[in-house]
Amino acid sequence: MSPLKASVPFTHSPHPNQLPTILISIGLVAIFAAIASTSPLRAVSDPSHTRYGQHLTEAEVNNLVKPTDATLDLVHDWLDDNGISKSQPQYSPAKDWITVPLAVKDIERLLDTQYSVYEHDNGNFLVRTPEWSLPQDLHDHVSVIQPTNSFFRPRKQSSTAKTILEAESNDFPVPPKYSPPTDPDLAAVCNTSLVTPLCLRTLYGTIDYVPHVPGKNKVGLNNFLGETNNRSDVKIFLEHYRPEAAIAAYDFKIEIIDNGNNKQTQLNATELKAGTDLEGYLDAETIIGIDWPTPLIVYNTGGSPPYQPDLTTPRNTNEPYLAWLNYLLAQSDIPQVISTSYADDEQTVPYSYASSVCNGLAQLGVRGVSLFFGSGDSGVGEDGNCYTNDGKNTSTFLAMFPTSCPYVTAVGGTKFIPEVVATDARNGYVSGGGFSRYFPRPKYQDLIVSKYVKTLGKQFKDLYNPEGRGYPDIAAQGYRYATIWNGTLVSLDGTSAATPTAAAIFSLVNDALIAEGKPPMGFLNPWLYSGGYKAFTDVISGSASGCNTTGFPAQAGWDAVTGFGTPFFPELRKAACFSKNP
Repeated sequence: MSPLKASVPFTHSPHPNQLPTILISIGLVAIFAAIASTSPLRAVSDPSHTRYGQHLTEAEVNNLVKPTDATLDLVHDWLDDNGISKSQPQYSPAKDWITVPLAVKDIERLLDTQYSVYEHDNGNFLVRTPEWSLPQDLHDHVSVIQPTNSFFRPRKQSSTAKTILEAESNDFPVPPKYSPPTDPDLAAVCNTSLVTPLCLRTLYGTIDYVPHVPGKNKVGLNNFLGETNNRSDVKIFLEHYRPEAAIAAYDFKIEIIDNGNNKQTQLNATELKAGTDLEGYLDAETIIGIDWPTPLIVYNTGGSPPYQPDLTTPRNTNEPYLAWLNYLLAQSDIPQVISTSYADDEQTVPYSYASSVCNGLAQLGVRGVSLFFGSGDSGVGEDGNCYTNDGKNTSTFLAMFPTSCPYVTAVGGTKFIPEVVATDARNGYVSGGGFSRYFPRPKYQDLIVSKYVKTLGKQFKDLYNPEGRGYPDIAAQGYRYATIWNGTLVSLDGTSAATPTAAAIFSLVNDALIAEGKPPMGFLNPWLYSGGYKAFTDVISGSASGCNTTGFPAQAGWDAVTGFGTPFFPELRKAACFSKNP
């Protein structure tokens, strides 16, 4: 089952004498399988549906996705036959996921396989197996088991453009081809050499909005790969760029999942060289800078690759998304908006794993959560690295996951005013866009995205899937963001900047809705594609260049590099509040 695809940039080492304990996750098939999340999600997310906005509770979702008793009995018998008692595993609230820590030798017996240590060409390691198997009678009951043949490595989607010591030192040069905004209000507060919350709040129209119900509304932020948010740096940032919000640096909540990191001390020389926590600092500072006083909850999830295995110490080598999803889905009270700035090439993720994660994201959507993911920072793919990993090395554009999941809102990056596609020649940054090869185009995209594909004609033929889920859905500024990192002002690019910006703006939309006694937006895309896009400013210049091509171009209407364009809060608020709600 699930053989390892060739051309993965890993070399494998012989089975050592001792391998670490691994937390293995077993996904079980739900009673309602294919309709478990998608049909209810459409009902509560489509403004034309009678159930629009009537989001489900934790218990209602669990009832939809739970496995049958027969499935549980079969899996328990299988585990028991392999010496794993019923008391060892832990269960998700719906019992659709079983996790159990096992020695590698025990997993090898369970899955009739052999694990090895695989070294990536960047020096990092994973413990994986090229293939595995299950008893025939379990094939219709187990949807996925990880970690097995998953070799994806979630990447941060930000790039350091330049580091300086003082904001006033004029070391942030004016970008080439840049002209100041013609709008005097924007020209007074926006300097594209260093984008600040004041500029963003003015540009996107939130500057005069005061949240009405911060006690009833929350925004979430994900940290993976050991990232965290240093409160002292967040405080410095807010004192400089939004002084009235400085107290929030010590108010936001950090929840630790699977031994996630929460280091609050200054970075050492090694960490500084590696750019540790740049992502986390950027995201938290951006969200609070726009969304204050809405409470922020940060989820720091550990147990994620890549990692350097210690062969004498047990390590959790599970991917981060399942650990985070299972934790969050077990909570009865979750943020209405969550921002995530991590992704990897879709083709490196086994389809079964990607499908399971995507279904978990749908479960959050049906509970009324808006999920924002960055579209990537390499256009349609890094030049010179755009090949399939099926052993054929066929040229291809590289879609990103979880961005390609049709149940999230993908965010591209822009720069300048008027806005164009974000690029930065200094670090190779190009805002990403594309089409999934795993997930077909969802119904909500049919009419609009098919028109864009038609305009492409035979250009890029066979390099992408014209019937796949297209992304991004929207965009926001993602260029030269002011960030305080280890006490120092730095300038950062990336859809990592665009994603928390969009999330913060929609969190304010939710505040307006909740203040009127209405439910939060929840899964945005059906609303967006059915008319909500009219509240966005179209971006028509630039392209998602990459793979040694010009990539997908921006054009009037939806496109596969900036989606529908950038949000304008006053119009968003009107469009959301006038949507049909219970």
